[in-house]
Amino acid sequence: MNRKFAPLFVLLLVASLLLAACPAATPTAEPAAEPAAEEAAPTAEVAEEAEAAPTAAAAEEDAHPGEEAAMAKGLTELAAAYHGDYEGTIVTMTGPFTDEDAVKFDNSMAAFEEATGIDIQYEGSKEFEASITVRVQAGDAPDIVDFPQPGLLGTFAKQGKVVPATVMIPEAWLAENYLQSWLDMATMEGPDGPAQYGVWQRFNAKSLVWYPKASFDAAGYPIPTTWEELQALQDMIVSDGDTPWCVGIESGAATGWAATDWTEEFMLRTTSLENYDAWVLGELPFESPEVKNAIESFATIWNDDSMVSGGRAAIVTTFFGDAPTGMFQDPPTCWLHKQGNFITSFFPEGTEYGVDYGVFYLPGIDAEYGSPFLVAGDIMAAMTDRPEVRAVMQFFSTGEGVKGWLAAGGALGPQKDVQLDWYGSDLERDIAGLVNNATSVRFDGSDLMPGEVGAGSFWKGMTDYFSGAADLDTVLAEIDASWPR
Repeated sequence: MNRKFAPLFVLLLVASLLLAACPAATPTAEPAAEPAAEEAAPTAEVAEEAEAAPTAAAAEEDAHPGEEAAMAKGLTELAAAYHGDYEGTIVTMTGPFTDEDAVKFDNSMAAFEEATGIDIQYEGSKEFEASITVRVQAGDAPDIVDFPQPGLLGTFAKQGKVVPATVMIPEAWLAENYLQSWLDMATMEGPDGPAQYGVWQRFNAKSLVWYPKASFDAAGYPIPTTWEELQALQDMIVSDGDTPWCVGIESGAATGWAATDWTEEFMLRTTSLENYDAWVLGELPFESPEVKNAIESFATIWNDDSMVSGGRAAIVTTFFGDAPTGMFQDPPTCWLHKQGNFITSFFPEGTEYGVDYGVFYLPGIDAEYGSPFLVAGDIMAAMTDRPEVRAVMQFFSTGEGVKGWLAAGGALGPQKDVQLDWYGSDLERDIAGLVNNATSVRFDGSDLMPGEVGAGSFWKGMTDYFSGAADLDTVLAEIDASWPR
């Protein structure tokens, strides 16, 4: 190329390249960008909603039904427990459950522990009263204690060692889910006055009369529902040449305790609850007309040889567990036996409820005092106050807190929200139905009294009276004199 034209050629080449590199001006380039930007926002929202939707559904699906039920009852900590708020926490417990009972208790707590992640560590003791006293005095009390006798709980409540149940559980729920009598029995004197210091979790029923059903039906005997009908039944059995009652109070060093149960039953049926409570506290003496009348009311049966198998003389020598065996003789040597629901373990092997034996409620005597029921049972009390402890205490105040044990057998539930179909035993289901008709309940009186009386002079006094070793007035004076002041 001629050097003269070379610079001009280079300039032309560069210019053409620059023109080729510039995009062609088109009317669609800029408008196309706007719709793309408009579509981007809703697409992001949809993606976010699509991601959130399954998460919310999964949370709702995973929620435990107990959470909603607890919230409806005002049980805030129990609801939080079911929500998983206390997962990994530990609640320590102690009480008298050992061996089979300890297994039943642990098994009955398993579903709750799995649902909440709370580990309930229960340690039972056959020397419970002594061991818990040592632990409380040493400042080593567990979170919750199961008291089989509320008297010892009352001692710790006075010392300020117990958290009132009403601090942990709404009073409105307790009033809704328990017969007032259960709340009365949990009310004790504390440092700041009376308060409810525990919740009843399970109980045993005592106001029961057992009978040989097959023989009963064959004889055409009716089930009495009033005291007058029971008296008529007694007379009918006697007129047929038989003996109505199976009675025995021999029990080794504890001989006489069965007679204290009869005294308590008749105290509830012949005088007021206020008098019963005062008597248990030592404020109403044994020598009072009310107590003497209660004993004399059933003594008319026990002191009549035609009314008791073997006569009065056999009462103190017959082992309490052997007393009902006369019902299963052919023909029966006695037809009626008053005892708690535990007595079936002493019935002959192979006997069946609803076939070989039945049970009915020991009727009230005076309409003024309604249909009382004598019970024994377990009251749970908190010694510490943490959210997970509150959750467990609230759980015990519900029927769900005893449901597993009802299915396994060996317990009755005092909570009103217990369903009868939860019971695994027809017998316990029927007994629970009888208790549901009670107008009041009271704890075994001798178990509430000081040991010198309830497990001492009271047992001995009843034995002395029915054996003929002492008259009733002497016995009552001796019991009063033994009361620690």
